[in-house]
Amino acid sequence: MAYDHSHNQHNGSHRSLFLSFLLIASFMVVEAVGGWFTNSLALLSDAGHMLTDACALALSLLALKIGAKPPSPTQTFGYRRFEILAALLNGLALWAIVGVILHEAYTRLQDPPQVKATGMIVVAAIGLVVNLISIRLLHAHKDDNINVRGAFLHVMADSLGSVGALIAGLVIRYTDLRLIDPLVSLVICLLILWSSWGIVRDAVHILLLGVPSHIDYREVEAEILSHSGVCCVYDLHIWSIASGHEAISAHVVVADGYGSTNELLSRIVDALFDRFGVDHATLQMEESHTIKENKVGGLCRVESSLVGCENRWTANNYSPAPKSR
Repeated sequence: MAYDHSHNQHNGSHRSLFLSFLLIASFMVVEAVGGWFTNSLALLSDAGHMLTDACALALSLLALKIGAKPPSPTQTFGYRRFEILAALLNGLALWAIVGVILHEAYTRLQDPPQVKATGMIVVAAIGLVVNLISIRLLHAHKDDNINVRGAFLHVMADSLGSVGALIAGLVIRYTDLRLIDPLVSLVICLLILWSSWGIVRDAVHILLLGVPSHIDYREVEAEILSHSGVCCVYDLHIWSIASGHEAISAHVVVADGYGSTNELLSRIVDALFDRFGVDHATLQMEESHTIKENKVGGLCRVESSLVGCENRWTANNYSPAPKSR
C-alpha cells in the first residue's frame, strides 16, 4: 500500500508539473513578445519570472525522473537528493533574474518611457488566467516534495505579478502615470525574492543535514528513551535524505542483561515511523557504555533508574558523561 501511494503520488506530481510546464512555457513567449511591443517592463519582468517558472518546472520534472532511479553500489541512497540540488538552482536563478529587472527598473524610473496600456492589459489578463490554471494543477501536490512546493510558490508569485501588471496597465490607461510600470516591476522583484528565499533556505538546510523542521530532536530522543529496557541514547542524528524521506542514526544502550534486544529494536523503529514518519532508521544496540566512553565528546545525557545502567546523570546535561567507577 505504501508503494502504491508513493507511486500514485509520483505520477500525480509528474502530470501536474508537465501540464503546468506546457502552459507556463507557452504563455511566457506570448508575454515576452507582448512586453516588447507594448514597451512594458512590468510585462517583461513577469515574462522573466515565467521563464524561471518554466525552467523550475522542467528541472523539477527532471529531478523526479532522476530521483526515481534505484540505489547503486556508488549511490547507496539513490538519486533522491537531485531534487534538492534542482530546488537550490531554481532559487538562485530567480535571484539572478531579480538583478536584471532591478537594473532596468532603475533606468526607467529616471525616464519613464511610453507604454501601450491596452495591449499590456490584455496580455496581463491572459497571464493571470494561465497562472490560476497552473495553481489549481499544482495545489493538490504542493506538499509532495520541495520541488513541487517550489514550483507552486513560483506560480503563486507569478500570478500576483500578473495582477500587478494588470493594475499598472489600467492605471496607465486612465491616468497616463507611466511611473507605475517600473514601480510594479519592483514589487514583482520582491515577490520573486519572497517565493525563492524559502526554497533556497530549505534546500541548504537539507544539504547541511539539518534536522527536518517538522521533527523535534528532543521528542525523538524522549521517544527512544521511553521504551522499557533503554538505558540511554547518544550520537543521535536526524536528517532528510530528500524532502519527505527522513533518516535517523543513533547508539542505543540497553540495560545489562536485557534479553529482548531484537524485539526492542523493532518497537523503536516502528514507533519512529508511526510518530515521526522516519523511514530510514539505523540504530546500534549496545549493552555497555564502553563505545561511548571511548568516543571524544560522546554524550549519554539522560538519567535512568534501570538496574544495570552503570552511568547515570541528569537529563539535559550536555557536558561529557563522567566515567563509570
